[in-house]
Amino acid sequence: MAKKMKDTDYLFISTYLHSRERDLLTAARMERMIDAPTAAEAAKVLSEIGYGEFDASSQRELGAVLAQEQEKLFQDLYRFVPDKAVVDVFKVKYDYHNLKALIKARATGADGYDRLLLDAGRVSAEEMRRAVWEGDYGVLPPALRQAAGEAVEVLSASGDPQLADFLLDRAYYAEMLSAARDTGSGFLVSYVQATIDSANLRSAVRTLRMKKGADMLRRVLVEGGTIRPDSIQAAALGGNLEDLYRSGNLRQAAELGTAAVNGGSLTAFEKACDDAVTAVAARAKSVPFGVEAVISYLAAKEIEFTAVRIIMSGRMAGISGDTIRERLREAYV
Repeated sequence: MAKKMKDTDYLFISTYLHSRERDLLTAARMERMIDAPTAAEAAKVLSEIGYGEFDASSQRELGAVLAQEQEKLFQDLYRFVPDKAVVDVFKVKYDYHNLKALIKARATGADGYDRLLLDAGRVSAEEMRRAVWEGDYGVLPPALRQAAGEAVEVLSASGDPQLADFLLDRAYYAEMLSAARDTGSGFLVSYVQATIDSANLRSAVRTLRMKKGADMLRRVLVEGGTIRPDSIQAAALGGNLEDLYRSGNLRQAAELGTAAVNGGSLTAFEKACDDAVTAVAARAKSVPFGVEAVISYLAAKEIEFTAVRIIMSGRMAGISGDTIRERLREAYV
């Protein structure tokens, strides 16, 4: 287990990140992007807060500039964060994202997988590609290495990419939670557990909406959240999801989830799930210094990257401003 840091160890990085908050994509800036006369004008708002220039008509360039910002974010924090394992908790998902894409590409012989890779994980995209292509996972961290081997075996035996995805999702959340606990930060553990709770509710609602039953629920629900998978399964199959989540952050999401199962808006439900996780991260706003400042800033940037993708993709596709607003998550600032 990593050495537990004191709050005072984070004085410098906390001050630095609080000063950087003025350059986050605020709700007001989002509105400027949505109301801008053209997608190119919307992109100029991003340049004001430090994003590189890109062709506002190109999804590929949008993806590239977001990838650059993610890499820059992690590199910047690595320089100053006393416990780099805190940053690694947020990098884990990019490892599993890349691993999923590469395992499927190798199994199917599909081209174009390279544009799906994000060089923001603990393992570089190129190292991951080489590991999967050569079947040598020694360069990967232990938990990721084991998950990779098991996913390849499952896909080879079943020919079903979905089964491999279920296995990798379970491994991802387990490793992220374990890594959070190793940092000694209760706040980070609560944030990761909120992420797992949100993912499980989302999986339950999607499963019910597709009219799948207990077997699918057992596969898609993962351990580690504040609500056990068997409780979620029982509530989902019994039509009592709202009762199960009534006292927590996901109360509104569960209500919208019940509506979505019956044909209501899936977009509104998924937005509410993400907003509930944002609310957990926002609890750190009042903390002047400490590891919470790093965690909340990382969470805020993830929210920002999602918002940039939603707004710019919408502008490129000519989607109305009201529709874009419906898809946006709550801004951190």
